[in-house]
Amino acid sequence: MRRVIGMAAMLCAVAGCGGSSGSSSEVTEPGPGADTVRVPLTDLGTRTYKGFVGGLYPAGANQPPASHAARGLAAARLIQTLDTQGRPSASGKYVLLSVGMSNVTQEWCAQAGTVCNAWTFSGKAAADPTVNHTMLVIANGARGGQTADLWDSPADANYDRVRDSVLTPAGLSEAQVQIVWLGAVRANPTVALPDANSDAYILERWLGDVARSLKVRYPNLRQVLVSSRTYAGFATSNLNPEPYAYETGFAFKWLVEAQIRQLDGGTVDLRVPAIWRSRRRRGSAGRHTSGPATPRTRGATDSSGSATTSRVTAPTNRISARKRQRAYY
Repeated sequence: MRRVIGMAAMLCAVAGCGGSSGSSSEVTEPGPGADTVRVPLTDLGTRTYKGFVGGLYPAGANQPPASHAARGLAAARLIQTLDTQGRPSASGKYVLLSVGMSNVTQEWCAQAGTVCNAWTFSGKAAADPTVNHTMLVIANGARGGQTADLWDSPADANYDRVRDSVLTPAGLSEAQVQIVWLGAVRANPTVALPDANSDAYILERWLGDVARSLKVRYPNLRQVLVSSRTYAGFATSNLNPEPYAYETGFAFKWLVEAQIRQLDGGTVDLRVPAIWRSRRRRGSAGRHTSGPATPRTRGATDSSGSATTSRVTAPTNRISARKRQRAYY
């Protein structure tokens, strides 16, 4: 079954939680024939993990194809100051909003509250004189426990919470949100790659739903920066332990690759069967297909031509250390 997925924002992957940190001793390199060592995607490159090629983009690359990089820059140039009605305004704002779960809110601002710790993304931005503090507003919409399935519909309570408790008190509106930083997982995973019913495949589809939901709630959204889960080797619960935390990186990587393929050539990725559908948290007419298992498309793609989803990159987490996240566009 061929499924075309509409999306009118630019998904930009984020490089972080993986990649080289300057010390090669921190990464256990796989030996000849080894295929199960969890090496960050940025370091894995053209090698494989359980048969899946690494890198942040197709063919094991860590840089986007030229066509996709151009789309990302074009989307970035469309970001402008808007008033609360979404109209261009020299005195308006543009909002960079975090969306996701506990890891995101911790790294973005703090575990709780709106006063951001100095070491966080928001804390560092607030102290950086090169940041445009007049026009740019960095807002923390992420919250502990808010996994991908709690953001995958425009009607999800999280969006009203962000509107009512994050944006409105700051004098902002959903119409001013133009960039989103997204990090989300599937709670309590049980099936690892390469199983066709693995949680990584399910998460990839959910992330596509999240991306589309973001565009519905934030009509002026131009870019979505996506970042995979941090290392979970010390986790004390089954919320999202290893190897599932590591494998979220492939879900984000495939999300972006699916869009690249469709935007570059009009093709839809049918590689993964849709046998996971019965495990979905909820159904929704027009979003999830019922009936016998059929090939499915993956990720968030756009065939309308009105905008694109692009990703800067979503590497998997580092085994012994993680880097501070950074966005490219």
